[in-house]
Amino acid sequence: MAGPISKVCVIGAGTMGAGIAAQVANAGVPVLLLDIVPKEGSNRNAIAEGAVAKMLKTDPAPFMSKGAAKLVETGNIDDDLAKVAECDWIVEAVIERLDIKQALYAKLETLKKPGAAVSSNTSTIPLEKLVEGRSDAFAQDFLITHFFNPPRYMRLLELVTGPKTDAAVAGKVADFIDRSLGKSVVRAKDSPGFIANRIGTYWLQVAVNAAMDLGLTVEQADAIGGKPMGVPKTGVFGLIDLVGIDLMPLLQKSLGATLKPDDPFHATVRPIPLVDKMIADGFTGRKGKGGFYRINREAGKRKEAIDLATGDYRPSVSAQPPRDKLPALIARKDKTGEFAWGLLGAVLPYAANLVGEAADDIVAIDEAMKLGYNWKFGPFELIDQIGAANLAKRLADEGKPVPAILTTAGERSFYRIEGGKRQFLGSDGDYHDVVRPEGVLLLEDIKRTSKPLLKNGSAAVWDIGDGVACFEFTSKMNALDGETLKLIGKAVELVSTKMKALVVYNEGGNFSAGANLGLAIFAVNIAAWGEIEKLVAGGQFAYKALKYAPFPVVSAPAGLALGGGCEILLHSDAIQAHAESYIGLVECGVGLVPGWGGCGEMIDRWTKAGVLPKGPMPAVAKVFETVSTATVSKSAAEAKELMFLRKGDGITMNRDRLLADAKAKALSLVDGYAAPTPPEFKLPGVGGRTALSLAAHGFHKQGLATDYDLVVSDALAEVLTGGDADLVDVVSEQQLLELERKAFLARVRDPRTQARVETMLETGKPLRN
Repeated sequence: MAGPISKVCVIGAGTMGAGIAAQVANAGVPVLLLDIVPKEGSNRNAIAEGAVAKMLKTDPAPFMSKGAAKLVETGNIDDDLAKVAECDWIVEAVIERLDIKQALYAKLETLKKPGAAVSSNTSTIPLEKLVEGRSDAFAQDFLITHFFNPPRYMRLLELVTGPKTDAAVAGKVADFIDRSLGKSVVRAKDSPGFIANRIGTYWLQVAVNAAMDLGLTVEQADAIGGKPMGVPKTGVFGLIDLVGIDLMPLLQKSLGATLKPDDPFHATVRPIPLVDKMIADGFTGRKGKGGFYRINREAGKRKEAIDLATGDYRPSVSAQPPRDKLPALIARKDKTGEFAWGLLGAVLPYAANLVGEAADDIVAIDEAMKLGYNWKFGPFELIDQIGAANLAKRLADEGKPVPAILTTAGERSFYRIEGGKRQFLGSDGDYHDVVRPEGVLLLEDIKRTSKPLLKNGSAAVWDIGDGVACFEFTSKMNALDGETLKLIGKAVELVSTKMKALVVYNEGGNFSAGANLGLAIFAVNIAAWGEIEKLVAGGQFAYKALKYAPFPVVSAPAGLALGGGCEILLHSDAIQAHAESYIGLVECGVGLVPGWGGCGEMIDRWTKAGVLPKGPMPAVAKVFETVSTATVSKSAAEAKELMFLRKGDGITMNRDRLLADAKAKALSLVDGYAAPTPPEFKLPGVGGRTALSLAAHGFHKQGLATDYDLVVSDALAEVLTGGDADLVDVVSEQQLLELERKAFLARVRDPRTQARVETMLETGKPLRN
């Protein structure tokens, strides 16, 4: 087998191909992006170059940082195809036409180096068709790598091998996709639509048909088929709007052409004049004029929904999801129950019949749907909620075929915990351990076999082995409160006496949304100012206790790390961040200033980074610019540019590998560890504050800052410049904390701040007062 993958070529600079190239560049690996020579114009590389330029302007961004784009080399197939000889992996992402793909492979076979992998991003053409006419040597290096769109953000990668594919080549590609590109690799069989799109397209079609047959509104269908079934809040119709209504007929056509005549999918495909008209009129979903839902800007940005019977738009009326558990939901004798059973009674048996055909086991099918369609539960986890025997009985009572795997299960569940390990039921009737990839460490697995070392209502501490403890936030949105802070103090004491290091980590959707604003506003409403002061002081004390603990602390964020969640990162010895970490000190957005030491830590980082001119003002100005505008990094790479992460901090591409990487980093710091020395600040004083105020007033004149923004930014400027300190004075860390505390408490008493906090809690959006 050839060596590791150090350069990649992507052929096809459409949305998917360009996105794959961007993700390779995000991993720090050079990538060659090729497309055809345009029919017009003198620039022969215009298509590939245009794709890169477009991605730099796209939001959400395919690139994790502007710098990543520099790793993309552009070219064209006519002039530059020979450069594939430099590449260890060639990804084909051209149009879904077999003849075009096969013609390209014929050229690649003569140009690529031995052992270099070639893969197709196809989702519709069988692998055996793709390699027809190619040599055995080419077939050994060939596989399918089916990314999901957008490649940066969707975690699923379906990998398909053929009978001749070299296992070592497939393993090399799978490992690179896992560790470097951050994808969860699910092995699928060479069957139509593979796993996720096969089930997902069927599911969406069944849902649309059932909603129309039962006369439900789109809101009712999304309420029933959404939250109760663990489907994202978009529901069915919202998801179709997101992916594009015009994509549905294309998926139906491609699957319909390749599935066996007796496949239940064929029965779901029927003329829907409403959908045809919507596509013809440009109502293709979010990318078009609207879809099943739309925002009517002429009516004051009113959300509207389409009437499935008339095709007319009307004001959207929210529908409450039923609270029934699944067995009760599908047993209801009303339209809600009929729709729920119409959906689950079709989709779950369909998925069950794909064991052996689309995937080797139920785990692959469940993972594909959770990662590819963001289902909270996979099909077999949903069956466990209903009961395999109950599902089989109802299908039999209705004269419908019962999938073999349901008969194999009988009264048993598809998943169980045995000896602290999660096991799944195989087609052989025996249970098998769910095996994690090598190097993956998950807190959910640790929890099955151990009890927390410490625990309260907001946090817990776990032993993750080798003398390392893990501090986990457990409150809603992992918001931080007094209980969290108390447990930090206890954790410091525990690790100091019994362990080597501490990792701050959790497996929630977000690391932490910051301090619990709901508790804060409750305290404001009852004028419990002493409690608020105690919370601010407690946070400062707890975070400094972490910073100066006699052992290394490594924080491992993923998702949002805002406000107090960001500040705990800033007080850690090191950070190992998931690539999709969105970090920021956002307090000014709700009329506050950072109160748990964030101001001083950010000044210290910028001062010591050595990238700014010397003197007290440059670092302060940088921090003021970032914090006053509540700037949040759009990736861990961007967080480095904003100094939320330092140069030596690590970035993990695969979310499942984050805890293991953070633990390894913590252990690497143990030998010879010494707590940091408290910094002393040379700050610009009153003169610097005046300069920052002038800058803020400039934004105000341009309409970029509100009246109250000026008040808040002045409070922030006073902290950052050292209050009444003179330019020659040295400001201690403790003095800066006192300035933070004073500014925070003054702002929280202001009714304009209170209005901002209440609006954020109610709407999730900032109030511009």
